[in-house]
Amino acid sequence: MIDTKVNICGIEFKNPVIAASGTFGFGREYAEYFPLSKLGGISSKGLTLEKKEGNPGIRTYETTGGLLNSIGLQNPGIDDFIKEELPFMKKQNTIILANVGGNTLDEYLKAIEKLNQTNVDIIELNISCPNVKEGGMAFGIKSETAFKVVSEVRKVCEKPLIVKLSPNAENIVQMAESCVKAGADGLSLVNTFSGMAIDIIKRKPVFNNIIAGLSGPCIKPIALRMVYEVSKAVNVPILAIGGIMDYKDVIEYIMAGAWAVQIGSANFINPNTTLDVIHGIEEFMINEKINSLEEIRGLI
Repeated sequence: MIDTKVNICGIEFKNPVIAASGTFGFGREYAEYFPLSKLGGISSKGLTLEKKEGNPGIRTYETTGGLLNSIGLQNPGIDDFIKEELPFMKKQNTIILANVGGNTLDEYLKAIEKLNQTNVDIIELNISCPNVKEGGMAFGIKSETAFKVVSEVRKVCEKPLIVKLSPNAENIVQMAESCVKAGADGLSLVNTFSGMAIDIIKRKPVFNNIIAGLSGPCIKPIALRMVYEVSKAVNVPILAIGGIMDYKDVIEYIMAGAWAVQIGSANFINPNTTLDVIHGIEEFMINEKINSLEEIRGLI
């Protein structure tokens, strides 16, 4: 008998496959394709204290082996999420992570305090957001800034706290160590890389904001290296993100030290990707006579 369960921050996931934030909405659209109860978990669309309309202009753009996006954290806001979306998500019999962003520390703290009063299972703190009080540099670029944010959030957060790291950090290992020292129970990595595209006919950038976030299979080798390095430096669960297209990618990440994974851009290509990956993991474990994922975790 194989066992695909993983325990993260004291919470049992039925398998290591989580739908990544921003690519799965709140699950309603994908529920038309398969039972969401099959998933290990769902990370909500990035939530902010107040409703956000997102960025104007083009928001997604295909590139070789990947996808550029400039969504701008469009979301209904914490209050509407709690009222309208969370009840649906909690009926799906899977673990729910609330992904939280903000442009000021105060916004983070107020959002967390609201989520403390809900039945959300885990808080996933997105520190890739621009710090408007510090000139727009993301909270997750400098380790000292991230330490301060995570420390303050930890004081008020009553849920397990997983911090989502940006690959654009000055030093991803130091960033991970700072977040753990500040009180993170786990880490998600990586968020999107900074990229851009140019329309050579219009002779201008494709995106209004010029810089966009790059995801998809093209980033996997770099993300895999980062997960490996971070897993050797910290002793907390790691949720790996970056270019996962099939079960083989998941096994690589687990061998590199991940406890679970989040699947993002692949959902846009095939809405059944997460389900296919779960089945692939099960078949691999049977064929390779692996009883538990712990047998292969971090063996590299």
